[in-house]
Formats: sequence, C-alpha cells, structure tokens
Amino acid sequence: MFNPGRGYRNQFRIIAGTWRRRRLAFPALPDIRPSPDRVRETLFNWLRERVAGARCLDLFAGSGALGLEALSRGARQVTFVDQERQVVQAIGAHLQTLGATGGEVVQAEALAFLRGTPAAFDIVFLDPPFASELLAATLPALTQGGWLAHGAHLYMEYPAAAGVVIPAGWQIWRAGRAGRVGFALAVREPPQKLEAQ
Repeated sequence: MFNPGRGYRNQFRIIAGTWRRRRLAFPALPDIRPSPDRVRETLFNWLRERVAGARCLDLFAGSGALGLEALSRGARQVTFVDQERQVVQAIGAHLQTLGATGGEVVQAEALAFLRGTPAAFDIVFLDPPFASELLAATLPALTQGGWLAHGAHLYMEYPAAAGVVIPAGWQIWRAGRAGRVGFALAVREPPQKLEAQ
C-alpha cells in the first residue's frame, strides 16, 4: 500500500497545549502514518477554541496523534478506536505516561464500532489507511447514526488526487493539500460567525 512518507522513525510530536513538544513513538505497522505537523497545525488553527471542552472521536486512531493533540489542547474527552492490538496498547501507554484524563481506547474495526450504541461527538477525526475505501464506507454510518452532536465538525484525510465525496447535507468548510494528501473539515451548517469570515 502506498505510504505518503509521514512520520520519522515511528515518532510524532505534540505541537501545542499541555504536552507541547512531547515526542511519542508508535508501532511500526505499514498503515500508520501520522498527519504531518503542518497539517495538524492547520487543522487545529481551523478548530481554534472549539477543541476546549469538546468530545472527540479518533476513529482510525493509528499513532493517536490527532486525538492526543486534541487532549493536549483541552478536549474534554477523546475516544480512540483502532482494530490493531499494538496500536491500542501504545495509545493506552501514552495516556498513562502523560497522565491524561478523558482518554478512552477501544479495540474495534471502525464500521463495527459504529454499529454499537451511539454517543454524540463534537469533533470526529477520520484518517483511514491511505487509498482505502474506508472513508466512503464510514461516512454514511457516522452521519446517519446519531454519532454527531449539533454543530459537529468532521475532519477527513484522503488521497488528494481522488478528492473526497461528503454526505448530502454536509459541506466542506476548510480544505488543504500537503503533497499527495488532501485534508478537509466539513460541517452540516456553517455557524453564522464562520460565514462572515
């Protein structure tokens, strides 16, 4: 599978917040590719103060970089979901090492998780294995199943050349590109404040 070359020596760093500049390791598995620093920085600039107090879902957790960044910046709760045991164990260890509260790690395949009892999340991070069909398969279950709070934000990463198709009733609020990786933040209805920007 194509790997767009993210991460160095199976490590990533938390950019800002309580654990700013902390470096954490992740398992050397082929599909794990943490979002580059500049992509994460752009994303969290888009989200700004929306992260503080938010309930977040990191559905294809991988390295855990997105969810841990959210916790570092004041998210109230982050649920990390991944099907790989090594990933779940590594993220659990990071939460212990950092003394993090509000982190929950679930070992499950993404679609199987979404067939469970829904909880309303404010921010959902979707960074599935690159060039897989999982993003398209996941979005309907996520947006129609009661998993999203009013005003929720969906963050997606995908092959830039392919683009992304979002569910009806949603729209891209912000989007960018880093090499072969496209990334976007989608909302149901842009808040009034955002429309004026």
